Amino acid sequence: MVNDSRRLEIAGNLAKVKAEIKSACKAAGRDPKAVKLIAVSKNFPASDVEGAILAGQLDFGENRVQELVPKIDALAGHPELNWHLIGTLQRNKVKFVTGRVAMIHSANTVRLIAQIDRLSEANQCITDVLLQVNISGEDTKFGFDPSELDEAFQQTLKSYPAVRIRGLMTMAPHYDNPDDTLPVFRTAKELLTLYREKYDLEDMDQLSMGMTHDFKQAIACGSTMIRIGTAIFGARDYSQ
Repeated sequence: MVNDSRRLEIAGNLAKVKAEIKSACKAAGRDPKAVKLIAVSKNFPASDVEGAILAGQLDFGENRVQELVPKIDALAGHPELNWHLIGTLQRNKVKFVTGRVAMIHSANTVRLIAQIDRLSEANQCITDVLLQVNISGEDTKFGFDPSELDEAFQQTLKSYPAVRIRGLMTMAPHYDNPDDTLPVFRTAKELLTLYREKYDLEDMDQLSMGMTHDFKQAIACGSTMIRIGTAIFGARDYSQ
């Protein structure tokens, strides 16, 4: 159970972030309802998630399966929640999330997509995914190279019917000046439009990009999902 002071802190942070999202949408000429806030609870306890729930937050993201699953179980009394797996997913852990998450943001290889498809079919469900694309070309980031996307679309659409591609996900490098992320985010939007039209995918309309330091730039470039942790829950303690 979250204590009152922590609950109020999280609620205040959420209100501030939502106000900034609204302002960024206004500046970009966009409807704030078109941008979904995903609260990233990595390294924070389920009680903090509960505090965010009490403040009206329903979408949560986790980077690691081993942290996601216990939180889903701990908060099973809140069936209204939407859980998003946003970090790297190993093929041997797909079985733990299939049918339990609203979306997998990090489909980064065709082999992984094949495994998601196989286990989704076994669980009689369709799994929504985003194809992760490494636009910046950084060695430290996972994802398809933009030149590999066409083949990934072709294989997925042809061979893996239990996987539904809903859009793209990307991460920009961490620049001192957040405006330097704009070319990466603009390219992601262009790629989404290109493949949505090429394969006539009307429901492929999601673009997951933007975090605490660059979400305003991401919104300006068409992001529909922003992944924010620090601005909501505070600085993480990685020593634990």
